[in-house]
Amino acid sequence: MKKDTKLVNAGRQAKWTKGVVNPPVFRASTVVFDSVAQMKEASVKRQQQELFYGRRGTPTTFAFADAMNEIEGGVGCYVYPCGTAAITSAILAFVKAGDHLLMVDSAYEPTRDFCTQTLSQFGVEVTFYDPMIGRDIKNLIQDNTKVVFVESPGSITMEVQDVPGICEVAHAQNPDITVILDNTWASPLHFQPFDYGVDVSVQAATKYVSGHSDIMLGTATANEKSWPVLREKSYLLGQCASPDDITLAMRGIRTLGVRLKQHEKNSLKIAKWLATRAEVETVLHPTLPSCPGHEYFKRDFVGGNGLFSFVLKKSNNQALTAFLDGMSHFKMGFSWGGFESLVLAYSGLNKARAESAFGYTTPVIRLHIGLEDIDDLIDDLERGFARLNSNL
Repeated sequence: MKKDTKLVNAGRQAKWTKGVVNPPVFRASTVVFDSVAQMKEASVKRQQQELFYGRRGTPTTFAFADAMNEIEGGVGCYVYPCGTAAITSAILAFVKAGDHLLMVDSAYEPTRDFCTQTLSQFGVEVTFYDPMIGRDIKNLIQDNTKVVFVESPGSITMEVQDVPGICEVAHAQNPDITVILDNTWASPLHFQPFDYGVDVSVQAATKYVSGHSDIMLGTATANEKSWPVLREKSYLLGQCASPDDITLAMRGIRTLGVRLKQHEKNSLKIAKWLATRAEVETVLHPTLPSCPGHEYFKRDFVGGNGLFSFVLKKSNNQALTAFLDGMSHFKMGFSWGGFESLVLAYSGLNKARAESAFGYTTPVIRLHIGLEDIDDLIDDLERGFARLNSNL
């Protein structure tokens, strides 16, 4: 099936829908059995999408996991209460005390904090690496390296990594290394992780999969090698998600393709407009040559979305505050991937890096371009630049 057809049909097997269009919302904690034999049979099949206990999942969970597998190309999918839970559980599934993890230096802030504040307490050694390192990552792999974590594009600074190169080198050095990718930016549609050597792909389904800024959800899909470990360790960590949230995410899947097309169209127009502005030093949009790793984006991705950043040429606290305050359509807020436009400003990004300099010292503005009319969004930004300039 072509991807748009797959989005409509994914997870809608008759065993889940029971003859209706959408899989029903199936809530359960305790699953009851009529005989010892029935309970024993369920116990044997508890890892095979069979009802056993609510935390193992219900048909609502199983239908959504099947849909994510079909779209992203995995063998198995585990569902978590948020994207950070998916990231931390995926990492914990494959490391133990004494192991070594390679973490990309441009990672999502909570991922970075988990490494420095939690993994260190568990005796796991973490080395941060330059997101543009590519195949040279082989020089950082140690005998005890168990996980290589990639995030492409990177949070805020948007570097696109050479994911297939990193995977090939890591697995050549040690076939037991697990490569985990935060694939949230691309969504399940625009980068197919398992075609490029990734072992586990994480999604903050809170974002584009849901698309409406009203739920928290995470997923991790895995290849055949990694799925049994990911599944059982995630279960032992107590991870599970609400069937009501899962149902909303399943609804989001149906419109994911058309939403992403509009997000991408709007964001590219605004990115090109920003590139003409005198106030802008550079635009960090993966589809543009000005973004680090653009060549990998052209090679590996099949589309973009609404999230990108740009660097201001000059600013001060008063001017930056004036730019942000008074926006009509761009609201300040964390997360992204909903239908609405968002704006956030970041300063001092070089201080957050361990091994790789960002290259700019002036503030970075991250935009999420929503589904509003493009002219209204440009007018909003233009008025913001006027406020910025009048306060410099």
